Amino acid sequence: MPHLLFRGVEAELLRKVAAPLAKKLAILCSCGTDNFTMNVMNATNVYGGAPDEPAFAFIEVGWFERGQQVRNSFAHAVTQYVRQLGINEIEIVFHAYREESYYINGEPVKS
Repeated sequence: MPHLLFRGVEAELLRKVAAPLAKKLAILCSCGTDNFTMNVMNATNVYGGAPDEPAFAFIEVGWFERGQQVRNSFAHAVTQYVRQLGINEIEIVFHAYREESYYINGEPVKS
């Protein structure tokens, strides 16, 4: 964990920076790269933009809260790597999971 869900970023482009981004984020979060997932969600504009207009990047991060300083550094790193793909408008939102509400294979995560 963390889980990153990307909208407005093409999967083939994201693959170019996914591994180095995971390494950078692992350092910031003090965990291994195997804790990360990065998924691309395909979306079509039906309101607020033309269907063929490029979407801005909207990235959702689901994780266990690590504090404001780590969150700021994490958002900066994600922005830096996504900008390398030629995307200039990038928005990121964090969703903090509660350990007591997180299950793996039907079992609660042990604190």
